[in-house]
Amino acid sequence: MGRTFTNEARRAQIVQAAIDTIADLGYANASFAQITQRAGLSSPRMISYHFADKSDLIHQILTEVFTAGAKYINEHVLAADTDEGRLRAYLEANLRFLREHPKEIAALTEIGPHLRNEANQAYTSTSAQQISVQSLEKLLSQGQASGEFRNFDTRSMAIMIRGAIDGAGRRLREEPDFDFDAYTREVVATFTLATQGS
Repeated sequence: MGRTFTNEARRAQIVQAAIDTIADLGYANASFAQITQRAGLSSPRMISYHFADKSDLIHQILTEVFTAGAKYINEHVLAADTDEGRLRAYLEANLRFLREHPKEIAALTEIGPHLRNEANQAYTSTSAQQISVQSLEKLLSQGQASGEFRNFDTRSMAIMIRGAIDGAGRRLREEPDFDFDAYTREVVATFTLATQGS
């Protein structure tokens, strides 16, 4: 199927409706019928025209949300001119993206337990974090090489940072009175102090 502007607009409409439906109703209840209704479409066949099945649609959601998140975070990290500044930007941008995209994060949380790898094994939180941990390790190693950061185990530090960020996503969804601004300040202060050179 050739991609036209109209096709892309319709796909985007369906993806957003699927995100909203999964976030509100859960993965199991997000049928094509529910998504059709949320998107204001006349028939589930309109979804089937653009996506082979639910798995194809879910894959598109993951691609779009992760791509948008990576772009947003990278823009802020690259704008910083010190390694400490890049770490601070990484932390702040990650947390800000969580707060500004609650439906997308809720949908990813719902989708997570249902994902399977090529061997048909369930993804774990550890495997889902792997790419983020590896990219963060590189940022931390760069800070050590420049002398801005102290000597520490970069993998352990990257895992702790990802834990703090991912934990915030759960708190945002489950705790309405969660003071996100205070949490952001403390996360930034904690890991800035934890990594700084002597």
